[in-house]
Amino acid sequence: MTKPWRLAILLLPLLAFIVLVGFLLRGLFSDPTELSSALVGKPVPQFSVPDLYDPEQRYTQQVLSGKPMLLNVWATWCPTCRAEHAYLNQLAADGVPIVGLNYKDDSREKAVRWLNTLGDPYQLNLFDAKGTVALEFGVYGAPETFLIDAQGRIRYRHVGDVNERVWQGELGQRYRALAAEGEN
Repeated sequence: MTKPWRLAILLLPLLAFIVLVGFLLRGLFSDPTELSSALVGKPVPQFSVPDLYDPEQRYTQQVLSGKPMLLNVWATWCPTCRAEHAYLNQLAADGVPIVGLNYKDDSREKAVRWLNTLGDPYQLNLFDAKGTVALEFGVYGAPETFLIDAQGRIRYRHVGDVNERVWQGELGQRYRALAAEGEN
């Protein structure tokens, strides 16, 4: 008869394999754009950052209240940001208020040149050179877009580019519902 601890040692690799397979399967079938955010339903974090165009002008979290809006985290070094930019211009032309958070760009001038070339869909641009504000929002990387209600609470977070499919899906539906609440 084998001793119980020997049986446990023999079963340990099998148990570890089963746990690893479960972990990998969970990751395989998850949606990478669906990252949970501890901030959903909470007020936007406090911050004070300069304007992208005018370093003397500073903004606080108060600029993210008053009406439903999108906060779009973007950077010139981000190819996906470039891909989504034309659609953001279209949304802005359709009246969707968007605030830009320029994330970890090494040069303010480079970011301004990028917007002058591709168009500026943002009602205002916050310059987050070190990424500290983005960190407070829990940003993993650019682009990420937050839907913020009129009271300055984060209502939804989208990771990845905003395009027609995303807008016609959950993001746009949520924005329209918030905008309709404000009209009542």
